[in-house]
Amino acid sequence: MTGPVLEYLGETKLELGPAEESKAKPWRRGEADGIVWLALDCKGSGTNTISREVIEGLETEITRLEENTPKGVVIRSAKPGGFAAGADIRGFEDMGDEGAADLLRQGHEVLDRLEGLECPTIAVVHGAALGGGFEIALACDHRIAVDGAKFGFPEVNLGLHPGLGGTFRLTSLIDPLEAMTLMLTGKTAHTGKAKKLGIADVVTEERHVRAAVEAIVAGEVERDGPGLKARAMGFDQARSYAARRMRSETAKKAPKEHYPAPYALIDLWEEHGDDREEMQKAEIESFARLLDTDTSKNLRRVFFLRQGLKDAAKGDDGIAHVHVIGAGSMGAEIAAWAAIRGKRVTLGDVKLDPLGKAMKLAVELCKEKHLSGIETRDALDRLMPDPKGYGLSQADLVIEAVPEDPELKAKIHADAEKKMKTGAILATNTSSLPLDELTEGVKRPKKFAGLHFFNPVSKMQLVEVVAHDGTEKKVIDRLAAFCGAIDRLPARVRDYPGFLVNRALTPYLMEAMVLMDEGVDKEVIDKAAMDFGMPMGPIALADQVGLDICLHVAESLRETLEKPMPEISDRLRKKVEAGETGKKAGEGFYDWSDGTPHPDPEEDGPDDLTDRLILPMVDACVECLRRDVARNPEEVDGAMIFATGFAPFRGGPIHYARSRGTEEVRKRLEDLADRHGDRFKPDEGWSEI
Repeated sequence: MTGPVLEYLGETKLELGPAEESKAKPWRRGEADGIVWLALDCKGSGTNTISREVIEGLETEITRLEENTPKGVVIRSAKPGGFAAGADIRGFEDMGDEGAADLLRQGHEVLDRLEGLECPTIAVVHGAALGGGFEIALACDHRIAVDGAKFGFPEVNLGLHPGLGGTFRLTSLIDPLEAMTLMLTGKTAHTGKAKKLGIADVVTEERHVRAAVEAIVAGEVERDGPGLKARAMGFDQARSYAARRMRSETAKKAPKEHYPAPYALIDLWEEHGDDREEMQKAEIESFARLLDTDTSKNLRRVFFLRQGLKDAAKGDDGIAHVHVIGAGSMGAEIAAWAAIRGKRVTLGDVKLDPLGKAMKLAVELCKEKHLSGIETRDALDRLMPDPKGYGLSQADLVIEAVPEDPELKAKIHADAEKKMKTGAILATNTSSLPLDELTEGVKRPKKFAGLHFFNPVSKMQLVEVVAHDGTEKKVIDRLAAFCGAIDRLPARVRDYPGFLVNRALTPYLMEAMVLMDEGVDKEVIDKAAMDFGMPMGPIALADQVGLDICLHVAESLRETLEKPMPEISDRLRKKVEAGETGKKAGEGFYDWSDGTPHPDPEEDGPDDLTDRLILPMVDACVECLRRDVARNPEEVDGAMIFATGFAPFRGGPIHYARSRGTEEVRKRLEDLADRHGDRFKPDEGWSEI
């Protein structure tokens, strides 16, 4: 991807003696035709992150450029994967307010000096320029986007806002409202949008980068000045009006008491949007304060939970060809996603119509994921409808994704094994059926496991990799690596009723229906869960999952668990019998004809409503730890956050219990058990938490 430029940099050794090179690490320097090329190359990683070392190395190079100013300066990445992924989050962990502020001031001074160089400065961006990487690019006079580049500020997902000048540089470069939207949502601007917004001055292919650089240095590329909207936002009244609208929209998704960072950013822009110097000072102070909030600490913990799950996906999966059996909603998404991520996929089904719909779905996902025309063509070439099942004999991995019928699954497993090659893995996408029972009809149990995706596969990051007692460790390792290869997060769990996620989630959903039977309005129930921090209330979530699926899982767990489960609501059974199975049917407990429901009740529920919903879920996680269903508390927290959306700012269910106090939670469960029954009785594993 970085082609001729990096080849040139690799060959060039001018003005880079060992001592000078050491001072400027991790930057590589080359010069040709009066233009200096600086390439960022953080050692020991395939991704650049912006650390103290990066800033200090850049400072060294800027000093050199100030002493001997070239015709132009180009900044880019030496990593084929992209420009820079943002700040080195680990560097934040040991900083107090003052330490963070001091480091930020140093970074601001360096980027101000980069911005002030008396020659054209050009950032060439391929792949992602995020967070601090984007801020370095913004400090340059121009940005060249190589096809496929994307720009963004994901700091809001860490409970922060940009801290190296992004707040004032982006709002002064493009339409301030567009800039604020990017920062408030954490979304990225892909190549076309980046050009349209004015982030990128030139979009080109890698082979034309040098020509684009030369054109900019020669003064042949001009930037548009501020538009009418940007000039209007220079007035206090206009900014205040826009800020009120932003706060109102933000509150719909992120309450201030849970997520203070977006509101701090809005305050920053409203108060100082017409004064760059004051906004710069305020940005540093605000960032340092946010860094010390519980929200940011917990969201940074979530970042590391994700990294931990990613680490579990390392290794070679040895899987080039995947055969998926069943082209329903789950099978189609699994097949399309695997093909998009580079696997050769055959998709089997006894009917042709689902196969046709699956191919259309694949096209839609390619568009949704911003694949180029060539990338879309290649992905669709890798996905082949296979009604005759010819792919079974060639596949390294066979994924069964048919309805939750044990007899049907057993028949399909037996038929598949007859055709599968030696060494191939057979995985079932069951969400609740015990693997030990499914294994009874399998001839090669060592090569059989669970691979539980969540719907929709293209959006849900977690996959439970489920081992039964006879599964080979190598099989689990390969399946975990397969998840990593298709950009998913594997949670390694042991066979158990509901595995981990559904074991914990089902009491939450069922208790909500018990509350409805007691006369509590569904909107009151859902609002309580959302006020706690869940992305969706349990009643709406049950509708979205499918009431038929919820009923099946609930019945399965009631039959197989030792611990009592909430009674299954008669109204749930009646809804399923009537075909009102939720979102997919257009109606369940909610009417979905107008889209996702947004509960806004006037009354409050009973005083123990939130604990009745949340604590059984936490208790089930403790049970899963005690029974070794999951390996450690970090994997439990990560799995629940990435599969269910468990309030990320609380750090996960186990972390939430520890923060609240495990003894307090245990006693609260005992109190609920006295009031409402043994289903609330605390698990004996609380003493180990």
